[in-house]
Order: sequence, then structure tokens, then C-alpha cells
Amino acid sequence: MKYSIIIPVHNKIELTTQCLDDCFNSGLSNFECIVIDNASSDSTASVLASRPENIITISNKINLGCAKSWNQGVKASTGRWVIVLNNDVRLPKNWLSKMISAAEGYKFDLISPAMREGILNYNLTEYAEEFIHSMRNVSRRGAANGACFAVKREVFDKIGLFDENFQIGQYEDADFFRRCKLHKISIGITGRSFIHHYGSSTQRLVQETSTNYPKINQLYHRKKWNIGFFKRHLERYKEQFIVKCWSYFEYYSKGHSLLEKFQNGRLHYH
Repeated sequence: MKYSIIIPVHNKIELTTQCLDDCFNSGLSNFECIVIDNASSDSTASVLASRPENIITISNKINLGCAKSWNQGVKASTGRWVIVLNNDVRLPKNWLSKMISAAEGYKFDLISPAMREGILNYNLTEYAEEFIHSMRNVSRRGAANGACFAVKREVFDKIGLFDENFQIGQYEDADFFRRCKLHKISIGITGRSFIHHYGSSTQRLVQETSTNYPKINQLYHRKKWNIGFFKRHLERYKEQFIVKCWSYFEYYSKGHSLLEKFQNGRLHYH
């Protein structure tokens, strides 16, 4: 098995169904799909059980959150590449094979695709083709996105799994990317693969009935990495400056950026 796709879900069966349809219609054959059902109260369980594809389903009685769910998926997976994927995404054909090809070309051990976030108010297939044609030689070394990223299995052997002290979701991806950088593991984003991300739909649903986990996770992340006031602001300004440089260069040279967001009636480039 070359690819293992891990998708944690909590309700929102309509998004999960779209995501799974895209996975199984993407032109891949050598992959396994592992869905972690975090105590969904809608029709998620019955729909997953009735699908014709061979989906590995892990059912949790309570919502374990992203980090624990991802770890369940990694432990159950057999692929050389492990892909962590949100269920609130749309995936054009060949998105994964192109992303892995870029990873091997750039020698990335962790890679994310380019993406557009917000409402899906455009033709995904046509836009993805035009985007990749323009951005196929563009990459951002040292950056990744938690909505979708592929990890070589050896990375987990080297730095361990996701930190399960993070609750529900947020910061567990940033923590993992930070650990990768500290261990000299090459990470990046590529313009050779493009997906659409609606944007944290499941997390917003969970947050309505959950504790204040974003703040708890933020404080834990800062304490773990000894990120005080000055270090926090220095890192933030540095990241904002680098992202602005990336996005300006990409947009003015290619007409796109590797992260685009549709907000307040217009497309923004990040």
C-alpha cells in the first residue's frame, strides 16, 4: 500500500460523503481510506457502513479530537505516505498523485497542496487545471497546512506521533510542523496540486457544544515551546512578513498564490 488517507469526522455526513466520493474518483488505486468517526450523532455510521468501497472505519464513543484521531489512523495505516485530510474539502482528479510527485521532486518529507478556502463558487475542475498550469513550479519551503498534508511514514518513526494533549482541534498541526523543523525534516507547499477547503466546518460545529479548547490549546502550545510575549510577537511578525513576500511574488508573477481565500465578496491572496 502506497497511500493511507486518514479522515476524522464528527457529524456533517454531507461533507464526508463528498470528500469520500472525491477520494475514490481521483484516479488512485493503491490506497486505503481510514475514517475515524468521533461520536457522530447523525447518519455518519450507517452511511459509511453502506458504502461499496472498502473503507476502514474506527468508531469512538466520544469525540477524541484531531490529535488522538490522527494517531488512531496512523497506527491503523499501512501506507508509505500517510495523508491527513479534513472532511470539508473538495478534491479534483489526480490531486494526490501530483502532490506526492512534487514531494519526491522537491525532496519534501511532509507536503501540503495549494488550496482555496471559502464557498465553492467556481468550477473546481477548470480552476484547478488553470491554477496548476500557472503554479506548477511554485513552492513554499518550510510551510504546510493542517487541512491537508502528506507525511512519509519514516517521519513518525523519527519524531513520534501527534501530541494528544491538544483538545478537539487547533495547534496540534502547528506543533507537529514545528517538531519537523527542529528535526531537520523538509516540509513544504506545492502548486502542482490544488484542492478546495470550505474552512473548519466540523470544528465550528464542535465548538458550539464544547469547552473553550482553542484557548486551552493555545496556552498549552506556548508553555510547551516556551513562547513568551516577545518570542510570540517576533515569530508572528516574521511569519506575516514571509507570507506577505511569498503571496506578493506569487500573485504578481503568476496571478495566483498558494493559499487563496474568498472572504467578504472577494478573493484574497495569502
